[in-house]
Amino acid sequence: MTGTPDRQPESWQLTDLLERAPGLQVLADTLADLADEGHPIVAGTADLKYSNGLVRFEHRHPDKYVQFGISEQHMVSAAAGMATAGLKPYVATFASFLALLACEQIRTDIAYPGLPVRLIGHHSGITLGFYGTSHHALEDLAIMRSIAGLTVVAPADANSLAALLRRSISYPGPMYIRIGRGQEPDLYGPTVEFQVGKAIVHHIGQDVTIVATGSMVHPATQAAAALAKEGLDVGVIDMHTIKPIDQLTIKRAAVASPLLVSVEEHSVLGGLGGAIAEILADGHYSARLHRHGIHDQYSLIGPPTHLYRHYHLDAEGIASVVREQVGAPEV
Repeated sequence: MTGTPDRQPESWQLTDLLERAPGLQVLADTLADLADEGHPIVAGTADLKYSNGLVRFEHRHPDKYVQFGISEQHMVSAAAGMATAGLKPYVATFASFLALLACEQIRTDIAYPGLPVRLIGHHSGITLGFYGTSHHALEDLAIMRSIAGLTVVAPADANSLAALLRRSISYPGPMYIRIGRGQEPDLYGPTVEFQVGKAIVHHIGQDVTIVATGSMVHPATQAAAALAKEGLDVGVIDMHTIKPIDQLTIKRAAVASPLLVSVEEHSVLGGLGGAIAEILADGHYSARLHRHGIHDQYSLIGPPTHLYRHYHLDAEGIASVVREQVGAPEV
């Protein structure tokens, strides 16, 4: 993750990196497996094959791998061209670069003609803590879900990512896939049922239901378990698809729970919480919504674990937010 194109780490460093990031191994290995099965996959990245693990894909399919260098906009437009030729391009870079630098190319070259390009924004949210504001991705969900015809998905762990990649082969149109740094704890088994546009409902709570996405699903389940010991019935919904969002599940939760809490490693403006608010605004629900994330500010710079704690995005922090909201007066 330096400014020097493709600076190769020592072999022991690469092994250590990928062992600590199973999600990155799954990204590369699943795409390589799909290529082995005969799907016309092309994988590419913008100078980040070691950061996102696609070096593993390159080793297995060097003829199907493209290194674009530090040229994100070119990568996206080239992927559009590949898609017109019948290929299935999967291109990856940091989520902040993909959503911000290449927004015009995503909208005009890929989404407008409805091309089946898979855009993989990795190290999303505040996972690149020390790299600062230029590398933090707190706006990508809001940007991507506002683009017509673009599906937006954020799997919670490595197994759900693998399931999504397999489903994405036959899924129509373009897709933005938001993942973290590949170190998210396993939440699901290898046979997880993953359907784009249909949430995974762990439980709908009688007191509160947490609706989380991506990296926040695991700590949300931990928070719910802790709150259950305090006598609160707290549900958790894994809303992995931000667009098209599972409106039916949101409406069911809004009927059953007096309080919904959205949790996302993203700004509270325009992301998951905004999407839920739009659904509730269009109906007549008594449920109150609290949007939890980062509030209209640029994240501090520091270790991701410290940032999660500071912004109450770890299990303990999420639980404290729910406790506060349960005691809050109706507005």
